[in-house]
Amino acid sequence: MKFSFIKPAKYFLMLSAALVGVSIVLLFYPGPTLSIDFTGGTLIELKIPSASTKDDLANAMSSLVFEDKSQLDNVSISATKSETMLMRMRNLTNEEHLALIAHLTTTLGETEEMQFTTIGPTVGASLKKRSFWALGIASVAIVLYIAFAFRKVPKRLSPWRFGIIAVVTLLHDVLITVGIFVILSQITSFEFDTLFITALLTILGYSVNDTIVIFDRIRDNLLTSHRGEEFYIVAERSLHQSVTRSINTSVSTLIMLFALFVLGSESIRWFVLTLIIGAIIGTYSSLFLATPLLVYWKKKS
Repeated sequence: MKFSFIKPAKYFLMLSAALVGVSIVLLFYPGPTLSIDFTGGTLIELKIPSASTKDDLANAMSSLVFEDKSQLDNVSISATKSETMLMRMRNLTNEEHLALIAHLTTTLGETEEMQFTTIGPTVGASLKKRSFWALGIASVAIVLYIAFAFRKVPKRLSPWRFGIIAVVTLLHDVLITVGIFVILSQITSFEFDTLFITALLTILGYSVNDTIVIFDRIRDNLLTSHRGEEFYIVAERSLHQSVTRSINTSVSTLIMLFALFVLGSESIRWFVLTLIIGAIIGTYSSLFLATPLLVYWKKKS
């Protein structure tokens, strides 16, 4: 075993701690840019003349002035696969809605409204609460499942440690991913929506799968190791036995995700990018964070 995962682990732990700390700060300042899924607002799907582009629509929106001299700020526009335009904005009154369609028809030509949906702030708050519950319940369920699955681990190592450390690494993956997208939400059109929460839950499943494979190898090696063999040696051997499988799984997954990112629909591009970033961070945490934390915890006990 030429390369050691355990010896340089303190540097990876320091790096992870710093990234998690920065991500937590970013959650409060500047904070995530939330979509109308969470804040409430209006979603409009339009079919504009084929000669008009997304930029033409954006320019037309910016030139719209209502009777009370107000304008529409922070309008998110995205093209769909069916060659329509999706616009997300603040809540519109009936008068503003009619004025908007009339203005676009005058500016761009014949504009057909395909969909008009309003999400109230109460619904948005409920979705936000349910999203946190979904992430919380998934984490607790993972701890319970891993503790049950590793119940036959030798008595010198509690099965609860495997579950707790798995969830710690999952929180690490989720927080860093969220921190990255908080930055992206400030410099691009990205907004936190329910699809992003779905991506986070997918990352939880992917990351814990990789971690459990390594933990399972540690458990098997503990059952067959020589009496008196140091735990960190068993952990190191288990990582070396699992690293090829983990990297091969990650690379094959990333190839598919990059293909989707490049060739897929615009509507799922942010979703796919979230999975790409989560898969990379999840592979890193499974190899360089989860097992070293287990070793350090065992050493302290």
